[in-house]
Amino acid sequence: MSAVVDFVTVSTTGVESSPVAEALAGLRANEARYFRNKYDHVFTVQAASEASSTIEWVHTILERERDLVIASTPLQACEFEAGGIRFAYVFYESGLSINVMYTLADGGKRAVGFKLSDGMPVPDELASRFKFATQRSKLAGSIRGTYFVIKGEY
Repeated sequence: MSAVVDFVTVSTTGVESSPVAEALAGLRANEARYFRNKYDHVFTVQAASEASSTIEWVHTILERERDLVIASTPLQACEFEAGGIRFAYVFYESGLSINVMYTLADGGKRAVGFKLSDGMPVPDELASRFKFATQRSKLAGSIRGTYFVIKGEY
């Protein structure tokens, strides 16, 4: 069952098992606000058990592009198209959020982004491979993020 992410009243529904549930919910709400403002898109998520194809697509890109396997358990995911771009998000129990931005037109921008919820450590599988920049968010506190460009076709 899909759930609309409310960025006015932040809720931990669906991510309660995370040790940084409040921060992860804030990070999720921050993304919802961005898509509402930029694309007038209502950000909805599904339980990981209902979004297996989205999670598989994201994990396939991670594995083929960077030989990465995420150790944490996915809690929620979503996939949608806005502005000619296919977006996918996976929110993990550790507090990690991974998003894929995949422009549908040939030669468009394609990248994978990683965001760490406030208070979570950098996952071991990412620590030695990426440097994280920090940004502030009213909804999510301090967000650390990084990305890489996708070179293959998915």
